[in-house]
Amino acid sequence: MVKVYRSPARHGYSVKVSPFIPNRLACAASQYYGIAGCGTLLVLEDNPTGVSLVQSWEWSDGLFDVSWSESNEHVLVAGGGDGSLQLWDSTNHSPLRVAKEHTQEVYAVDWSQTRGENLIVSASWDQTAKVWDPGLQCLSTFRGHEGVIYSSIWSPHIPGCFATASGDGTLRVWDVKSGLCRLAVPAHKTEILSCDWCKYDQNLLATGSVDCSVRVWDLRNVREPVSQLQGHSYAIRRLKFSPFHKTVLASCSYDFTVRFWDFSLPQPLLETVEHHSEFVCGLDFNLHILNQVQRVFIKALSDEQIIKMPNPA
Repeated sequence: MVKVYRSPARHGYSVKVSPFIPNRLACAASQYYGIAGCGTLLVLEDNPTGVSLVQSWEWSDGLFDVSWSESNEHVLVAGGGDGSLQLWDSTNHSPLRVAKEHTQEVYAVDWSQTRGENLIVSASWDQTAKVWDPGLQCLSTFRGHEGVIYSSIWSPHIPGCFATASGDGTLRVWDVKSGLCRLAVPAHKTEILSCDWCKYDQNLLATGSVDCSVRVWDLRNVREPVSQLQGHSYAIRRLKFSPFHKTVLASCSYDFTVRFWDFSLPQPLLETVEHHSEFVCGLDFNLHILNQVQRVFIKALSDEQIIKMPNPA
């Protein structure tokens, strides 16, 4: 069953399912494709009759990413076009805290998932990544990329370790304790817009690029990718590993499609979903429900939609 939520004059950039509440999701959205205007953070609820609005907040600039706290079911962090991170609580009408240390757009935020650690990582067009405590106090800044950083993701296995993907074509792995880049992989010859860590293997990472390919990397040997997945006809905007299957992942693209892959198979493409009529900008698997994925996409200049639909078993 397909469910749709429409928010007039907002274009969705990121969607994240709550780690606590199975039917709750957050969406970061912007006016005018994020080029100008303000942004909106939406908290939505998936119920038997459709998708309904729980809470929304307006921001003075576009919002490009959102992540749920792993320790408080009400708290989220969002990244904005004004270089800010905002900490939101679904029980409050105003942000708990705003931090503005990036000098350009914040395009990615992620909340750590490993036990005994409660950190946020952000990535920006200013070519830096920053690590923050839960109160949005900046703890450290990481430099090394030579282009815009589009994606940042914590390792679900290794404490104090995160990966970034950049317009300079590299995938980098960072160590918070030392403040150093531990590995730089020339993963693509074009911009990399997304990366994600395998939930079952600490050595596997995937990248999605403007070259229309998804590449899976084993960090123990990065001379060649473990797998290269071809099928999209335009840039891959976001990808996610399945939380249920080691070798299954999903990707969404500016070609209006979502594709599901299993790179262990001779023919890795499982399914192509072509229900969308504009850029698909974000997607997320539901950790609570087997084979359910949330997606957010730009439908038209004045109509943002979020669709929930099962992915292949």
